[in-house]
Amino acid sequence: MSFGNEKREEQYNTQHYFSEKQDSSFVPKKITVSVAGLRFELFSAKGVFSKRELDPGSKVLIESAVVASGARTLDLGCGYGIVGISIKKKCPSVDLSLSDVNERALRLTRMNLELHRMKAKVIHSDGFSNIGECFDVILLNPPQSAGKDVCFRLIKESFSHLCSGGSLQLVARPSKGGRTLAYNMKDVFGNASVIGKRGGFSVYMSVKS
Repeated sequence: MSFGNEKREEQYNTQHYFSEKQDSSFVPKKITVSVAGLRFELFSAKGVFSKRELDPGSKVLIESAVVASGARTLDLGCGYGIVGISIKKKCPSVDLSLSDVNERALRLTRMNLELHRMKAKVIHSDGFSNIGECFDVILLNPPQSAGKDVCFRLIKESFSHLCSGGSLQLVARPSKGGRTLAYNMKDVFGNASVIGKRGGFSVYMSVKS
């Protein structure tokens, strides 16, 4: 599938997928997702992370995530909802929330929830700025392009928004800053372990005691 002349347009676009507003034309297109033995379609568009396909890091996160039945689960920085929706397909009983600062991403997330007849809470939030509740699981493919300090802030704020025994599960390349994020998780939580590893990506988990 094609997104047209996006390469030429993006040359002049200083916005990022972690920007709140997107000025490029909004033309949703369906992509096909294959993950965890599932195959389904989702709407995507310009102005969101990995718009053409499921990115390999998110795939490893989805397939490695430890999410119990009924767990209050937050897909933090959800993009068009691919992680949270996949998790809910795997475990329909999860109490799912999805958040992002990118308004276009949230618009697509709502479209995708409707497409799959799913109920979930969609939150417009810069990190946890509009989130007051606590969760059993927070899933994060961190916006490393936004800088290390942003990722560290999300890890620290995740600790404050997890219930006792809850976990932050984060995917990153060890060779591309993942080890640094894992060290930060250990500093904040007092623990960090690897729960999945494939294709150069690792999924790190920290548990709030």
